[in-house]
Amino acid sequence: MSVVILDFGSQFTRLIARRFRELGAYSVILPGSSSLERIAQENPQGLVLSGGPSSVYDANAPRPAPGVLDLAVPILGVCYGMQFLAHEAGGDVKRAGKREYGKADLTRYGGQLFAGIQGEFVAWMSHSDSVTQLPQGYEVIAETEDTPVAAIENPVTHRYGVQFHPEVVHTPKGGQLLANFLDLCGVARDWNAEHIIDELIEGVRQQVGEGRVLLAISGGVDSSTLGLLLSRAIGDRLTAVFIDHGLLRLGEREQVEAALLPLGVNLVTVDARAEFLGALEGVSDPEQKRKIIGREFIRAFEREARKYGPFDFLAQGTLYPDVIESAGGEGAANIKSHHNVGGLPEDLAFKLVEPFRTLFKDEVREIARLLGLPDHIRMRHPFPGPGLAIRCLGAISEEKLDILKRVDDIFISGLREFGLYDGCSQALAVLTPIQSVGVMGDERTYSYTTALRAVATDDFMTAEWARLPYDFLATMSNRIVNQVHEINRVVYDITGKPPATIEWE
Repeated sequence: MSVVILDFGSQFTRLIARRFRELGAYSVILPGSSSLERIAQENPQGLVLSGGPSSVYDANAPRPAPGVLDLAVPILGVCYGMQFLAHEAGGDVKRAGKREYGKADLTRYGGQLFAGIQGEFVAWMSHSDSVTQLPQGYEVIAETEDTPVAAIENPVTHRYGVQFHPEVVHTPKGGQLLANFLDLCGVARDWNAEHIIDELIEGVRQQVGEGRVLLAISGGVDSSTLGLLLSRAIGDRLTAVFIDHGLLRLGEREQVEAALLPLGVNLVTVDARAEFLGALEGVSDPEQKRKIIGREFIRAFEREARKYGPFDFLAQGTLYPDVIESAGGEGAANIKSHHNVGGLPEDLAFKLVEPFRTLFKDEVREIARLLGLPDHIRMRHPFPGPGLAIRCLGAISEEKLDILKRVDDIFISGLREFGLYDGCSQALAVLTPIQSVGVMGDERTYSYTTALRAVATDDFMTAEWARLPYDFLATMSNRIVNQVHEINRVVYDITGKPPATIEWE
């Protein structure tokens, strides 16, 4: 039993799934054009039509397949989804006289979706179209000062719509509204980490059968947790390989080996620094870097496969945000490629195993806790697969990587020392190609500029820059320019996501 979310191109679609899972309900996202047969395979008890950039009156506006809206389950339309429900039932949707974007207060609300919700209701709006005439059987259950039809429902057919986005954190009581929808659907609230582990193990066993699996271990929470999960699922038919590509942080190789070998993971360490750095020589374009690194990873694994194989599968810790940013939803924009999504060669010699492809970071951390992964790895900040290659802007050299490693170590160690590390969701240092004039010890310098970045986020889909104390930033700047002589200027990135991404490349 599940809630099926049909994706019509909203960047927030995955947040809907995440909110349902936080509420203990299993949810799955399918393309908006999925056939009735494909949707039926998920045995849905409820259906959600996501938002999207289109207008319902466009000639090529996306729409569900024939028969989908006739399913005998409750349906919730969000933003574009609500407009589509109203339009299909005979209502009117028109360009709004005033676009509503950002926070808005509901001036009144009620009905089944808002049952039990009291007090002020702040909603996050993002629309330029509005429902101007209700279809037969529907009633208005919420409005704002600028949007007379902010939510609708047909209590007989169990069709509901909201013009705002209940899934984002900017709608504080949106979770209560989504919980009400689950109650209307009668969805069981048994989706938890223990359930996820059982489902993932069974899925791996069914996919792999008696085959052998090669896993890339980076030392981060995703791949480390995947190693423990696969070990539990298939035992010694897993071989975990740690590739030292020369793009790791200071002392990271030794830390990975010390952390994973005692856990009983069958870990093989490969020194491939020469191959990676050679392939990246002179390359400055970030997309090309990612694709080269993805290609070299596969080549390295193929060499190890011949040595320790044969292997049938390559396992990866791909998460939902990786998939979203690399490919987007139906109609969504491609933001950037991830090495484990967009950089794989067409002649890949393995079948892929990606158990975490539909999970968010917080779900993986909870699975890691239950599998016994130590907290210093489990709560470690995310680190990109391409490593420092995408934090060293422009062409890479061993000299630049050495500079960046030392800066990064000072910054991350400082966050831990001052008790700020756990308050940040991700922190990093960037070596820019900018050189500027400075003065140190009465001597002129012409050295690099480094940028420090720390963000706070619940889901890595959106993020706020972390408000680190000025005294701490001053201390970090002083330490960096005194201990890393190739740096004479330190800046702090105060850009959110959006408009920026968390990483610089």
